[in-house]
Amino acid sequence: MSTTATLATLSDSNLAADPNWWRQASVYQIYPRSFSDSNGDGLGDIKGITAKVPYLKELGIDAVWLSPFYPSALADGGYDVDDYRDVDPKLGTLDDFAEMSAALHEAGIKLIADIVPNHSSDRHEWFKEALAAPKGSVARERYIFRDGLGKNGELPPSDWDSVFGGPAWERITEPDGTPGQWYLHIFAKEQPDLNWANREIRDDFLKTLRFWSDRGVDGFRVDVAHALTKDLTEPLLSKAELTEDNTGTDGFPDGSHPFWDRDEVHEIYAEWREVFNEYNPPRTAVAEAWVHATRRARYASPQGLGQAFNFDLLQADFDAEEFQEIITRNLSEATATGASSTWVFSNHDVVRHATRYGLPMGDGVHAKGQDGKGWLLAGAPAEELDTELGLRRARAASLLMLALPGSAYLYQGEELGLQEVGEIPDAERQDPAFFRNKGVEIGRDGCRVPLPWATEGASFGFGAGDAHLPQPEWFSRYAVDAQDGVEGSTLELYRKALKLRRELQTAEELEWVETGNSQVLQFSRHGGWQSVTNFGVVPVELPAGEVLLSSGPLVAGELPGNTTAWLR
Repeated sequence: MSTTATLATLSDSNLAADPNWWRQASVYQIYPRSFSDSNGDGLGDIKGITAKVPYLKELGIDAVWLSPFYPSALADGGYDVDDYRDVDPKLGTLDDFAEMSAALHEAGIKLIADIVPNHSSDRHEWFKEALAAPKGSVARERYIFRDGLGKNGELPPSDWDSVFGGPAWERITEPDGTPGQWYLHIFAKEQPDLNWANREIRDDFLKTLRFWSDRGVDGFRVDVAHALTKDLTEPLLSKAELTEDNTGTDGFPDGSHPFWDRDEVHEIYAEWREVFNEYNPPRTAVAEAWVHATRRARYASPQGLGQAFNFDLLQADFDAEEFQEIITRNLSEATATGASSTWVFSNHDVVRHATRYGLPMGDGVHAKGQDGKGWLLAGAPAEELDTELGLRRARAASLLMLALPGSAYLYQGEELGLQEVGEIPDAERQDPAFFRNKGVEIGRDGCRVPLPWATEGASFGFGAGDAHLPQPEWFSRYAVDAQDGVEGSTLELYRKALKLRRELQTAEELEWVETGNSQVLQFSRHGGWQSVTNFGVVPVELPAGEVLLSSGPLVAGELPGNTTAWLR
């Protein structure tokens, strides 16, 4: 039997007992280049992940979501893909991937791979062919090329901005050396958008889905799932006619935006679902789709991807009323559509929530829903950040989230209570958002700094040498070996919470309990257990019952402010 067949069989037998494992799974996101470095070159790798499988098993997660590990020039942290069916040689080989997949499955952990279908890298073989081919060729039809405006085509086809700043069109030099056509890149210029109206693109991605599914991948996280299909009928809309924030989530709730959240995208995912259902059990998928709330359900349809991220809690203040409204609304949407809710506070694109919750909110200086980006841009002034408060709130919020029905997505390092790294010198930053939007955007490097595994060493146990992004000295306090086995540490809190969650989870429902206190959120779950969170600062009396776990110390039977407790 081939290695591929062996892995697929192993994965299928591992999941056969429960094809709906994903509905209430605890999923741990790994950013491979910053997780664990096995060879001391400063870059995390696949073997590093394999070596940490015992840690992941002890943590108690159900699945790992692997951010892009494909060959890449890292123009956007690996989301510029050179080859969709290979492993970046700096991270390992396909054999290393097979070993990691087998180790995860042996530990009872499923594997979700990040897939990036909206754009390739400009180093992809297809794009190289497109540059070498003439206008109107089959090679160019794989991407979105247009003639420029102006007398000699010297102006871009539209005045659109890319998400990372600057124009969304880049002009090429034709094979004969003359200035030529322009290609669309919603993100970095190294990320040319693929033409999903082209049948070849659709068929090739179906091949990619099967390639990784045959190698033990149990599901896919779909990057920018709402941007694949486009209507570029001329004349193109102007920038002024698009939404101010360039996301299309508010100004075009009917699917009429030229490149965000068009209805036709669901035809693609219906084909993907057919591929997923070829496997037993079916492969899963979750959409990263920043869309109007009324349109999210279509991505989570059983006939489509099955699940879609909701980022509502991630964007909310630490506020009882706001949390309750978001949770109630999303559970209602999930019930109506048959989908499973998703909950997330941190990921590779946002400021860590332990830091966000320690910054001033709603004070007239910072906008509601403090995202931390303005604070970072201002140089991360220490006097504005209350790290102790931020961690208390983060622990309370995370314990509340883990009590909710649906799936919980965790980002590497949040189980350590890691803060955002603000003190990265400009010369050592890597995120294209920083370089393309200097003075406006600080970038996402602060949440991608390699993890501290040990209190000492050149990179705090990340590897034998230095890390690819600089780690601050205070990282040592958050290291795994500084928290392992330490009662009350954030790591031990997550371990206990994830173990209890697996034991307690039942039906995907909750019932709110009236407390008479606007600062307290309390709900009960099937099986006679409940979660209580005090969003205020004044301690409140705990309801009767056995305390299973709390995010902070309890005092004389009372629940302190910024604290969550589970009771039975």
